[in-house]
Amino acid sequence: MANFFFRHWTGTVVIAAIAGWAIFYLPASPSFAVFQLKRAVDARDGEAAARFVDFDSVVKHAGDEIVSERSAHGDILGQLLGQSALAMLSQPIANAARAWVEQQVHSGAQDVQLPAVALAGAVVMLRRDGDTAFTSFRDGKGQLWEVHMARDDQGNWQVVEVKNIRQILAALQRQMQPSITVPR
Repeated sequence: MANFFFRHWTGTVVIAAIAGWAIFYLPASPSFAVFQLKRAVDARDGEAAARFVDFDSVVKHAGDEIVSERSAHGDILGQLLGQSALAMLSQPIANAARAWVEQQVHSGAQDVQLPAVALAGAVVMLRRDGDTAFTSFRDGKGQLWEVHMARDDQGNWQVVEVKNIRQILAALQRQMQPSITVPR
């Protein structure tokens, strides 16, 4: 057996390097976290899926994005009111977002599904810089998604920011509006 490894030392080194990468690097990578998130969504495990999102950070960044859009249009009062409202409502909104995502994942809602093509695109486009990572991709509807990830205190990767939050809010608003029926 030892003679086999000496004759095929190149293959042995390559297999050892791949095994080392799979054991030590891959589970600690943001790509693996994205894959685990997809597995949790596919398994309809809302709690597991929610562990891959820092809802407080996502809500804070979304609020900052909306407030900065208002200030870009010269709405100084709206910006000041928006910042104070964001400070007060950030935690309740984050909790509501977490509960909504968990419920949507449990029910298998289409809006939270991660198609294999989107997953592959997200992983291929993933750029890592130390303890942060960034990816962007277009989904099947042509919407551009820009997602930022960071390591939490335990070293786990989480989504901390989603750019262009308006498209998510519009989808959420459409879903939450009751259907209006006209009496005959």
